[in-house]
Amino acid sequence: MSLVLQLLNGGLGNLAAYLAAHVLLCLLPAFFIAGAMAALIPKASITRWLGRSTPHQVSYPAAAAAGSLLAVCSCTIVPLFAGIYRKGAGLGPAITFLFFAPAGNILALAYTGSILGVEFAFARFVLSLFFGIGIGLLMALLFWRDDASHDAQTDVLFANQAIVGPAATGVLLALVALLIAGTLKLWPLTATLATVHLPLPGMEAWQATLFHWVPFDAAKGEEGVSVQGSLLIVLLLLMGVTAYKGLENIVEGANRWTWTTLGLAAATLAVAALRFTPRADGLELALTGRLFAVALALWAVLHYARRLNPADWQAWLWESWRFVKQIFLLLVVGVFVVGVIRQLIQPEWIQALAGRNNLLANAVAVVFGVFMYFPTLVEVPVARMFLDLGMHRGPLLAYLMADPELSLQSILMVAAVIGRRKTLAYVGGVAVFSMSAGLLYGMWVDGVSLLWLVLGLAAFAATITVALAWLQRRQQRATQAT
Repeated sequence: MSLVLQLLNGGLGNLAAYLAAHVLLCLLPAFFIAGAMAALIPKASITRWLGRSTPHQVSYPAAAAAGSLLAVCSCTIVPLFAGIYRKGAGLGPAITFLFFAPAGNILALAYTGSILGVEFAFARFVLSLFFGIGIGLLMALLFWRDDASHDAQTDVLFANQAIVGPAATGVLLALVALLIAGTLKLWPLTATLATVHLPLPGMEAWQATLFHWVPFDAAKGEEGVSVQGSLLIVLLLLMGVTAYKGLENIVEGANRWTWTTLGLAAATLAVAALRFTPRADGLELALTGRLFAVALALWAVLHYARRLNPADWQAWLWESWRFVKQIFLLLVVGVFVVGVIRQLIQPEWIQALAGRNNLLANAVAVVFGVFMYFPTLVEVPVARMFLDLGMHRGPLLAYLMADPELSLQSILMVAAVIGRRKTLAYVGGVAVFSMSAGLLYGMWVDGVSLLWLVLGLAAFAATITVALAWLQRRQQRATQAT
């Protein structure tokens, strides 16, 4: 019984900590961005760069370049992936975007270089780029018929939309700015500009109670629930209730619940941008640069949203709500299950099994990355911990490539977007390519000649080139036959 209670507490604690710390400033804007892409961007604007018929030498680098600008984790990237895929992006480029954004974004690479060394960060970038494109091409090869059918469906869905208006462009750019303002951990966003003291007695006691209810082990990358986090959870629950009443029938027009939901969303993002410190005599609020950046971005969203015609902003809110219904419940289930499994897996096991660079060690590192999911950038100091405890750099790279891409919750979310069969192929591809990257880098660390590694990557690039040519010929024959 004690084990059952421990597992249950681990699952609920992981869920509470996740909702308090990571849903709001990253995932909430991502849902609105995905809805805006689906409702406001014409198919031609997406397919020009990422479409199935776009030349591969354009679409795949464009997908990687787009992903490199977003400092997001595997959960946050899924709504964005769903948005571009539903709007007409080819499966291959969309998968490259899904893979490369969490592992190869600029912030993750810079942080990796500062903690693990420039050489390690360079290896992570090169191998993530090569293998991200490789996985996308593999998916395009395996499911080219489904991709063609999906392309035809988007033609039907979005045939009447022609251009992106200035208001829609402004909304999208403002939402992206909101996502960046909420996720970047850079000065001046993190700077404290002023502090406000609220005379609220009992805050320290409430914090102690939360830590008692949701115990955590920081050495495992776990996070507790803070006073601020508990307030954010309450706001999030209120937002969910009002959203069901205000957005479920938004295409028929807005009601008071709609405006309540949007007001709660803005208030929640503002609260998340503050810094709370419980004191013996009350609560100290730090007004950070992030708060002002988030407030400015929210003002820009409102400014441009008011210029949209009613049909457009209603469609935007409906698409955002549709993505929430499709993805969020699976996210909650996945985070809970990860919290349960995390109680069973001991880091010492990984250290013992991954001290050498072999197939088993890299496979263990990938599996560990799946079930010990950490929020974006947290995987880097955890990797530093494993390195200090004796983990080989090869499996360490395999872990750093798998952890941002594959978490149990993100797998469930991706399956809701593209189906189980494609998701299984994607997960298998990420696992194989991550292990391959770890083995290659581990060989370099162990002294294998650089020439052999370059030849190996050249052979991989040649294989991709041949596969591209074959795919193009196959698609041309299929098009001619129809």
